[in-house]
Amino acid sequence: MAYTEIDDPSAFFQTTLYTGTGSSLAVTNGGNSDLQPDLVWLKPRGITEGHFWTDSVRGVQKTIRSYRENAEETESQGLTAFNSDGFTMGTNSDINTNTEPGVAWQWKAGTSFTNDASSTSVGSLDSSGSVSTTAGFSIISWTNAGTSNETVAHGLGAVPKMIIIKSRNETAGWLTYHEAIGNTHALFLNNTGAKDDNAELFNDTSPTSTVFTTGVTGLLTGGSNLIAYCFAEKQGYSKIGSYTGTGSDVFIHTGFKVGWLLVKNADNTNGWLVIDTKRSPANPQGKFVYANAATAEGTVTYGEFFSNGFGWKGTGSVAVNQSDEKFIYYAIAENPFVTSTGVPATAR
Repeated sequence: MAYTEIDDPSAFFQTTLYTGTGSSLAVTNGGNSDLQPDLVWLKPRGITEGHFWTDSVRGVQKTIRSYRENAEETESQGLTAFNSDGFTMGTNSDINTNTEPGVAWQWKAGTSFTNDASSTSVGSLDSSGSVSTTAGFSIISWTNAGTSNETVAHGLGAVPKMIIIKSRNETAGWLTYHEAIGNTHALFLNNTGAKDDNAELFNDTSPTSTVFTTGVTGLLTGGSNLIAYCFAEKQGYSKIGSYTGTGSDVFIHTGFKVGWLLVKNADNTNGWLVIDTKRSPANPQGKFVYANAATAEGTVTYGEFFSNGFGWKGTGSVAVNQSDEKFIYYAIAENPFVTSTGVPATAR
């Protein structure tokens, strides 16, 4: 078996730092590969604002924000272009305040996807979007029918282990499926709550390699226009899993050098911590934001990224390492531990 199919993770995901100008600003990525993003998630680092999510499926001026339930907004001066190796933003001060540092997390899908359910017999609802089967990422758009046990094609050709769903036209939470908590539970990216046991969310049905299933709730009403971000795990590039907190030193094996990490306590109330190696290029991994809060960047001293995983050090890391509680995570590689040709990555 190959160690990885993706020798250069920057072809499919990049973290890029920028400094706002207050004027139109073109941001160019610095990875080994050029990356024209299909999903851009923007957060100013020093001010209480941001978490702009803009994708190529909904359109470049269409924004949703992961810290609130609001419907999609049209921001003419938000993101204004997806470029061949980056993006351009307008003068919106929420993401482009003069001299304010910011961070952009970017995913590439890249291949158009459409599914006519009646013609293909895949899923019960038509869907469309953009997909990368190589990187295990798709952006899927559909209109809900308002009945239980609806199925939607995701295009990945593999089972997604994490799915984030947001209504575009209604005030509703960021419904999140994670394999580690199972199909009977859900989390919400926009809040700190523990896992919710509700059969109406995913109809107590796990995704397959072709479709995911939704129930019918106030989050998924008839006529709701929905967007889903679907993530399948790819060896050497991404890991979607869980660990049990110890309250002291803990190490989680991913099989690659971690470059970006999202962590949430599934059993208790706490935020969705985001850490990356652009803001914290050396251990300890200290610069973090919460995906569910507009607050400015904070600093901790207990995060550690290694050539084959990540960990938390000491007894002060309860937000990500509370004893005997389950934490779910999604990690993306900075480098594979070993390339497809058998060359080891360098250690941190």
